[in-house]
This record gives sequence, structure tokens and C-alpha cells, in this order.
Amino acid sequence: MALIVQKFGGTSVGSIEKIKHVAKRVVETAREGHKVIVVVSAMAGETDRLVGLANDISSKPDPCEYDVVVSSGEQVSIGLLAMAIQELGMKSRSYLG
Repeated sequence: MALIVQKFGGTSVGSIEKIKHVAKRVVETAREGHKVIVVVSAMAGETDRLVGLANDISSKPDPCEYDVVVSSGEQVSIGLLAMAIQELGMKSRSYLG
């Protein structure tokens, strides 16, 4: 049994169907007997949207608040992926840094 880290970028998790596909890949790897850690980006286009919102509301956003806003894209992706993996019958838990 190996520890496998899988990383999926924004286009790989850019829609619900793509997230379900990623979930299937993760579950397949786990069912092969491996421990799996998954790192995902925000859904395609989401980070740009969040950056735009921050810049629309403030000409000089506070760095801490900017990070909260921009990181929310990844939070959505990890939550959705965890739910998709659970729907396939595997335990899954999302974690924030």
C-alpha cells in the first residue's frame, strides 16, 4: 500500500460532471489499496471571479481578507469533491489549511 497524492487543477474540477469523474478516479485508487490525499484547485474561472470581486469592492484590499475571499474557491471544490466521493460509498473528509 502506498500513499498517493493526487492534484487536480481548475479545469479538472470545472463542473459537477468533472468533479464526479475526479471522485471516481480517487475511489479507484483507494480501492486498489492505497491511501489517497487529494488536492484540488478552485473550479475553472472561479479564482478570477473572486479576485474581481475583491478588486471591485476595494482599490487596496486588506491582504488577510483578500486571502479569505480568494481561498473560498478551493473550499467549495473540496467540499463538493468530498460529497461526490461519499456518494460512491467511500469515506471522505475535506480539510482547510
